[in-house]
Amino acid sequence: MHFSDFIIPAIIIVLLIMFVKCIKIVPQAHVFVIERLGSFYSEWQTGMHFMWPFIYRVAGKVSLKERVVDFKPQPVITKDNVTMQIDTVVFYQITNPKQYIYGVERPIAAIENLSATTLRNIIGEMELDATLTSRDVINTKITAILDQATDRWGIKVNRVELKNILPPREIQDAMEKQMKAERERREKILQAEGDKKSQVLVAEGEKESQILRAQAKKEAQILEAEAQKQAMILRADAVREQKILEATGEAQAIELVQQALAESLIKLNNAAPTDKVIQLKSLEAFTKAADGKATKIIIPSEIQGLAGLAAGLKGIVENDTEKPAQ
Repeated sequence: MHFSDFIIPAIIIVLLIMFVKCIKIVPQAHVFVIERLGSFYSEWQTGMHFMWPFIYRVAGKVSLKERVVDFKPQPVITKDNVTMQIDTVVFYQITNPKQYIYGVERPIAAIENLSATTLRNIIGEMELDATLTSRDVINTKITAILDQATDRWGIKVNRVELKNILPPREIQDAMEKQMKAERERREKILQAEGDKKSQVLVAEGEKESQILRAQAKKEAQILEAEAQKQAMILRADAVREQKILEATGEAQAIELVQQALAESLIKLNNAAPTDKVIQLKSLEAFTKAADGKATKIIIPSEIQGLAGLAAGLKGIVENDTEKPAQ
């Protein structure tokens, strides 16, 4: 075999390898910065591209995804001369690959140094208490300053967060004591408020119970008075009915007597009595009248003779009875 038999296949293989290397595939959310003869040429987006060898080269592969960088704690001094350790977390995204490749040499280190200096400037204008309670304000200020400063580097700072704020140990001890005292104070206040509410509820309960007892007593008195009233009404009704019955009975008795008297007169009239009988009946009626409680008796003239006769007869009888005694 001649040497030329190996040269041709080798050249073909080399050309195939070079051809394959000239084909560039840009992944999703990535951008390739391309230079031609050492100067910026273009930005290749997602897809397949062909690049001539020795003339074009890839100056940088840039990811467009949002990135997170956690920086080490930085010592900062507050306005009241308290030294603290604060570490930050930066969320950023590359928006201009060309400026990112050619704008700054070490972009991450640049962002770290810029965030540290910015944080010192902001914390230096605040006191310790304000620093511990103003995380949102500090985050907003750092984000705005970093975003403005990194704009010329093709970087967009979306958010900056203070991860940890570590004051000195003695400050932490004092804060813990203060927090403990504050919790005890709140506990005492809550306990006092609870006791107050409890006493108020007890007083209200006693008041309501007294009111209910008074109302019950009043209602009982009202019911008792109504019962007595009803009883008096019933007794009055009973007395009235009793009197009505008595009066009715007396009226009926008088009516019966009058009826009997009338009947007796009718019978007497039917019997045609003589004058002697009439005088005798008059005497009996006078006798009954004399037995009453009346203090004065008017004697009709018709029976005066009979009365004298009766007195004479009485005298004769008395004389007869006295003689044997002598």
